[in-house]
Amino acid sequence: MVYLAKSDVRDYVHGICFKTGPPGRVGAEAEWLVTDPNRPDRSVPLTLLSDLVEEAGPPPSGSAVTYEPGGQLELSSPPLPGPASAHSALTTDLAHIGKHLHDAGLRLDGLGLDPRRPPVRQLTLPRYTAMERFFTEGGGAAGRTMMCSTASLQVCVDIGADPADTERRWRLVHALGPLLVAAFANSPVWRGRDTGWRCARWAVWAGIDASRTRPVPLDDPAEAWTRYALDARVMAIRRDDGPWLCSPGITFGQWLETRLPRPPTHDDLVYHLSTLFPPVRPRGHLELRMIDAVPEPWWPVPIAVVAALVDDPAAADAATAAIDRLPHGTGPAAWLTAARDSLTDPGLAACARACFAAASEALARMGAARLVPIVDAYRERYVERGRCPADDMLAHAGQGAV
Repeated sequence: MVYLAKSDVRDYVHGICFKTGPPGRVGAEAEWLVTDPNRPDRSVPLTLLSDLVEEAGPPPSGSAVTYEPGGQLELSSPPLPGPASAHSALTTDLAHIGKHLHDAGLRLDGLGLDPRRPPVRQLTLPRYTAMERFFTEGGGAAGRTMMCSTASLQVCVDIGADPADTERRWRLVHALGPLLVAAFANSPVWRGRDTGWRCARWAVWAGIDASRTRPVPLDDPAEAWTRYALDARVMAIRRDDGPWLCSPGITFGQWLETRLPRPPTHDDLVYHLSTLFPPVRPRGHLELRMIDAVPEPWWPVPIAVVAALVDDPAAADAATAAIDRLPHGTGPAAWLTAARDSLTDPGLAACARACFAAASEALARMGAARLVPIVDAYRERYVERGRCPADDMLAHAGQGAV
């Protein structure tokens, strides 16, 4: 068996995680909380949900169906040419799955954080057992909440045409991060109470192991991700002949150096990378993970806005100029402000107005003109008014409804 060295980690990151090619493909991973309106305080059994999804049959546009530990449903579109194709595929597949769930009395809720139900882990796979133990031993309940009670809309765009394009896109998507948190914040309520955050999902993620959730440094992208992976703590060492060794107390780099309790393999590296959750994760594409799940009819908007701002040169330039005017920059304080205050922050509000206007103009140039009306409707309802979906939820909570 061939064992790893640090040079192997670097080679894998450069050759696989940052494999370059012509940009333009877009994908999305839409997570949904599944609820039963007749039992709003209870989790929907995953056995019931998976049976209904199986009865529905394969999604016609090829989206992959998976489940998060608390029973959240995830539909992941294939990588497709442009945001219009990704939107069309997910629309078709959501309607396909959603009809069967609706007929059974269930509902797909687009929320970043379950506002009522306690976190209950339903998946018992070793991965999630190890993950829960790792986060619990880290000293808090945020890990279980993250696993079982959160949902996001992850947008995936290409790495870039060449190393220079990759670095440009890498820096841009990180700079857009706080803006996207703010513009789509949709998780203000937890266990029936106002949390004080418009994006409490971000606060939940910030409360777990920082070595795997903080943003990756903005150095050379592949080198930065290599160091990040080596410095992150190992969640579990898998075993075929017994229980996994959970939370061994070492970083991946230390495991490579000591080779104890056994030398790590290529499969261990791939698994380790799958347990890292920064806001932007390179996986042969750039996976943007900072956006709360948003409800119908708004879930296509993050896909359209991200694709336009990253893939259209004029929109990218406009976004960069708007971000450069942010008074608090894009560092740690910006993420906190975005999650807490959303577009009530004047700097983020002005940046959002400029970026959404640029995205709307770009979509027609990208062959996605049919997405312009929904983006403009979102702009009018939220962005131009300094609001986000969380504000709707807070208004309902103030009226005694969650």
